[in-house]
This record gives sequence, C-alpha cells and structure tokens, in this order.
Amino acid sequence: MPDLNVLSTPAAGSARPVVLPDGVREGNETLVRLTAAAGAKVAQLIAREKQGDFLRIAITGGGCNGLSYKMKFALEPRRGDIVVPTAGVRVLVDSKSALYLRGTHVDHSNALVAGGFKFSNPNAKASCSCGESFSV
Repeated sequence: MPDLNVLSTPAAGSARPVVLPDGVREGNETLVRLTAAAGAKVAQLIAREKQGDFLRIAITGGGCNGLSYKMKFALEPRRGDIVVPTAGVRVLVDSKSALYLRGTHVDHSNALVAGGFKFSNPNAKASCSCGESFSV
C-alpha cells in the first residue's frame, strides 16, 4: 500500500483535506509565499480557467538573466513535488526549482502599468527590468 500524506491545510473553499501521493511532501511559506492579493488572483484564475486546483511555480533556463519564472495550473502534484498551502491556494514546486525559490514572495497588482504577478526572490543576484528573469 502506498504511503499517503494528508495536507494539513487544504485550500480555501475546499471541504475535504487533500491526500498527497507517495513522493510528494508538504512545505510551508518559508519556501514560497503568496500575498493575499496574489492568492485572491490565483483563486480567481483557477475558478475561471478550470485547468487544475494547484498553481505550479517553476524555474526554467531562459530570459535575459539566465533563469525565468514559469507559472501554470496543474491537476495534481507529481512525484518529488512540494505542496505549499499559502494565501488560500496550493502551490506546487518541484525539488530543483525549490533551490532557487526558497524565501520568495509573490505579489499581484492590478495596475495598468507594470501590473501582474511580481516575484521578490532573496536568492536573485540580478534581475531584468520586467522582473520575469533573474540570475543567482
């Protein structure tokens, strides 16, 4: 029988706890934290897009500074993922991306100029002016 973990903090609006599959562990906001504004926007997008109940944040190669942030919705966690309940949503981070994301805060602004999701990453030594890529 596989080892099942129960997520201690289900997402807002979820009536039942989430059972984590084998190889998936629960993290906390010391890895990544969404502000209330970012959490509300993600919850709104999850409800509208209907592509999964989790937000996956990953680091990939690319962008003007070498590494860039990627966000997409996921139906379920994958083996090796860390699930972080934050601001009423559940964020998935793979173990490689976790090395670059530790301590990152994600905010959201509705401003017409420079609005959208903003990453504040204490590991970034440099970032581009748009804030979508960084280097360590």
